[in-house]
Amino acid sequence: RGGKVLGSVRHPLNTPDFSSFLLQAQASKAKIIGLANGGGDTINTIKQAGEFGIVAGGQNLAAIVMFISDVHSLGLKLAQGLIVTEAYYWDLNDRTRAFGKRFFERMKRMPTMNQAATYSATLHYLKAVQAAGTKETKPVMAKMREMPVRDAFTDNGVLRADGRMVHSMFLFEVKKPEESKAPWDYYKVLAEVPGDQAFRPLKDGGCPLVK
Repeated sequence: RGGKVLGSVRHPLNTPDFSSFLLQAQASKAKIIGLANGGGDTINTIKQAGEFGIVAGGQNLAAIVMFISDVHSLGLKLAQGLIVTEAYYWDLNDRTRAFGKRFFERMKRMPTMNQAATYSATLHYLKAVQAAGTKETKPVMAKMREMPVRDAFTDNGVLRADGRMVHSMFLFEVKKPEESKAPWDYYKVLAEVPGDQAFRPLKDGGCPLVK
C-alpha cells in the first residue's frame, strides 16, 4: 500500500547473464527490486545483484517465488536482507519446529513451504475421511470444508467452496550471517498477513462451484 511501480523488464528463461536487466533496475532508484522469476533464475539474479553491489548500495531485493532451500543454496552472505513471502517457516512455533525436526531427521534439511503444505493437505484429507467414515467424495469434501486446518503448516486454515485453502502468509527478511544462531536459522518475521487479505475474496473469483 502506498507503493509506486517505477518500471519492469523481462529476461529470457534460463539466461546466464542478468547484467542489463539488473542495471536497469539499479538505475530506476527503486527502493525494492521485485524478482518475479524462480528457481535457478532467481538464484543467479541474486548472485549477480551482489556482484553489482545493488543491496550494498541501498536497494532491497524481494523474491516473489523463493524457498528456504534456495536461501540455503545461496548462503546468508549473498541472501542477507532479501525479502520473501512464505506461508511456512520451520521456526515459527512449537508445531512448525516439531515438524521441521522430524523432517530433518529423515531428509537432513528443513522442509520448504511446498513440502509442509503437501503434508498438511494429505493429513487434512485423511482426517476428513476418518471423520466422515467413508472415502466417498462428497461427504469427505464436506468434512474438509467444515474442519479447520490446524497443523504444522498453519494455525488458521479454511478450505473454501472454490477449493482455495485460505491461511495466513508471512513476510520474512533473510538474516545477516551474524544474526543466525544455527544452521537453517535464516528468517526473521516482518509481518503476518491474514488469509482474508492475502487471498482474493470468494465473491471475486468467478468459480462455478460457488453458487
